[in-house]
Amino acid sequence: MGLTTGEFPPVEPAKFMDMPYQERIKVLSRHWAEYGFGAPKITAIVYIVKLLVLYMGGGILVGALTSGLDPFSPSEWWDAPIFYQKVVLWTAFLEAMGLAGSWGPLAGHFKPMTGGVLYYARTGTIRNPPFPTKVPGTEGGTRTALDAGLFIALMAAYVVALAVPGTADGETGIDLLPVAAIIPILVLQPLLGLRDKIAFLQARSEQYLPALVFFAFFPFVDMIVAAKILIVTVWCGAAFSKFGHHFGNVIPPMVSNTPWLSSRKVKKMHYRNFPEDLRPSKAAVRIAHGPGTLVEFGTPLVLLFSGNETLSVAAAILMICFHVFITSTFPLAVPLEWNIGFIFITAFLFIGWPNHEGFGLGDMDTTLMILTFAACLFFPILGNMRPDKVSFLPSMRQYAGNWASAMWAFAPGAEKKLDDHLVKPALMQRQQLVPLYGEDEAEVIMQQLIGWRAMHSQGRGMNSVMIKTLGADMDHYIPREAEFSCNAITGFNFGDGHFHDEHFLRTVQEKCNFAPGEFMVVWVESERVGEDKQYYFVMDVAVGVVERGYWKVTEAVAEQPWLPNGPIDTTVTWKLDGYERVRYPAQPRPVPAAGDDADTPALPV
Repeated sequence: MGLTTGEFPPVEPAKFMDMPYQERIKVLSRHWAEYGFGAPKITAIVYIVKLLVLYMGGGILVGALTSGLDPFSPSEWWDAPIFYQKVVLWTAFLEAMGLAGSWGPLAGHFKPMTGGVLYYARTGTIRNPPFPTKVPGTEGGTRTALDAGLFIALMAAYVVALAVPGTADGETGIDLLPVAAIIPILVLQPLLGLRDKIAFLQARSEQYLPALVFFAFFPFVDMIVAAKILIVTVWCGAAFSKFGHHFGNVIPPMVSNTPWLSSRKVKKMHYRNFPEDLRPSKAAVRIAHGPGTLVEFGTPLVLLFSGNETLSVAAAILMICFHVFITSTFPLAVPLEWNIGFIFITAFLFIGWPNHEGFGLGDMDTTLMILTFAACLFFPILGNMRPDKVSFLPSMRQYAGNWASAMWAFAPGAEKKLDDHLVKPALMQRQQLVPLYGEDEAEVIMQQLIGWRAMHSQGRGMNSVMIKTLGADMDHYIPREAEFSCNAITGFNFGDGHFHDEHFLRTVQEKCNFAPGEFMVVWVESERVGEDKQYYFVMDVAVGVVERGYWKVTEAVAEQPWLPNGPIDTTVTWKLDGYERVRYPAQPRPVPAAGDDADTPALPV
């Protein structure tokens, strides 16, 4: 890969759709194993500049200057509680605006690169309420003036809270955020969330709202200790979710997409026998469950309970290195700001205000400690036992490979209805890419994401169900990774299928009026802890859900991404009586002129 040219898959773009579907997955997954997304190096540079200038530079200036601190003197602010509070606010504000995680080309935002505010401050765009049939006044799927007004008011509340100076705490004399600046956020953000769970979770409310509650209502020492409990819950929840069969399949494609790792040999070492066997190698599994799972689980517990200064500092440095590594891999949801924020928060909480200096569990009010533990553990426990009830974000199952996911398939030409009938500031990704690369090249790039998904357990299951559903039509229907497509429609997706669930799909159908058989969806829920099953449904968007069933996770992870042995076994538990899919033939494709495909194109900026 060059600075401005990427690594294009080894296919002839004009003939790509003439290849059988499973052969396409085979080529694309092998290409991903060697090159990842294949994006030019300047893509990573853009993210790094945004991280350094907007998040870190802007955050230091805002946090320090509004708190009476010298931004050029880190010794003044790195352990200042008011600066820590402003960092939390600054991170949540950028996340909510769409300027942090799930931003840019690696998240499916090519032109424009920002979602978030461009969708949430505009009427007519799609929203997805969490409880439309249970909470009065939240039904529907179209953003109204009320929704846009709530979002704008919330952003204004963040700006005010960031701008106000601290006030001296009555007990300690330490400068802290005034409670009056925090209360509007605590009111507006849940109200917005009841109208749209996507905007609510984009702000990473599951992590930052509890911290704001601590800021507003807890005495200083209890605030610090509660923040420690919160961050340890995030770490341990994520670690717990990685026990099982899924996470081993996450590490190899993540490492393959790491922009600084140019060694194809090292990347191939993470697979059992490249190119024939793309299941994770033993070394990859050891990395996943050693430095990955065990470090993320054990080290935070040391930080929470240790009273030894040396041990605490060493554990904090280890967790800082953990987040540095994750940041360097540029995962597709690009949670870079979140990881850098956690690096600072780790240093602030466990080195700046350590347990042995009066900020340990034993120094916290017992009642508040019990309430804090109960609140922090409630959603992770519920989300692992009933993933259908809780998004993987409040479940603290970040990047565990155990995701609710979906795959879409369009009859030829049907995808255009999404651009024709939906209100959104961005075209669907393929149409964003066409002016940059061309029609056929754009299609290849879009299907690279299908190849990536197939390298994970749920991708093999979804492909199996879709192949069984479409039969021979699989080769000419247009497949889409739903997470990326959801990004173009709603402005945000962090890898959670709950964002594009049945309610979302019904809203899309109300606006687009797909004919039966034009838009087919396979949607799958996360695995319940220890169950070895993932439950799916098939939806003909014009008709509704037409099939439900499950597959075994152990059988999904045992297969290759391209399913050389055919679709894995699935158990159908329900079918819609009398349903028969309407079929659409392949459309004639233009014959390329002689020499058109002589060279494989390079991906420009």
